[in-house]
Amino acid sequence: MIPFDALRDLPHREAARRLLAAGWNVCGLGDWATVWRSPDGALVARVSPFEPAYGVFVELCRALQGHPLLPRIEFDAPLAGGGRVTVLEFLMPVEPAEAAAVVARWDAAAPDDPISVVRRQAERLDAEAARTVPFWGGLDHNPGNVLRNAAGEPKLVDLFYAAGLEIYRVLREDPAQLAEAIAADRRRYICDIAAVVRRSDPDELAALRAAAAVVS
Repeated sequence: MIPFDALRDLPHREAARRLLAAGWNVCGLGDWATVWRSPDGALVARVSPFEPAYGVFVELCRALQGHPLLPRIEFDAPLAGGGRVTVLEFLMPVEPAEAAAVVARWDAAAPDDPISVVRRQAERLDAEAARTVPFWGGLDHNPGNVLRNAAGEPKLVDLFYAAGLEIYRVLREDPAQLAEAIAADRRRYICDIAAVVRRSDPDELAALRAAAAVVS
């Protein structure tokens, strides 16, 4: 198994290279991150080049460590330039009805339901992040954020988000405003996130990179 602490503070491409060299394989691609699965299938490593929000979810999981509705996190560390790597247990999709049932539990937040503890803590962290994290988006507890572990137990993931559309609108239209909000060493790879690389046409990508270069 790769020594996870060796990934700390690496550029995101080097972190990915080391995972690949250790036999990990890409198993998922989100808007912000690439997800790599360990050779034995037990773990995944989430690697993001630019990550303003995921640390709040990690904080939630650590504050409620061992909670049955949150994933087990094995390792978490910053990457060079504002990225993040998080290693957690491998999770799988659930049936739509099961996901909807978990969301309904969240909405009801019955006092005797363990999900109410997660909701209270998540709402507290959301309020704090809204004051301290630039371009904070908020809570996101939609059915797509319900997965299950190997034992079939439901898990809540990715409960917070950054306002990505706003970040990249400001980058294009007013780079100086973005530079004021996010320090240079936290946005070095702002144009490398999966959504930008996957969805931008060549002209759009060139414009984003040019705007980022202005305030690099």
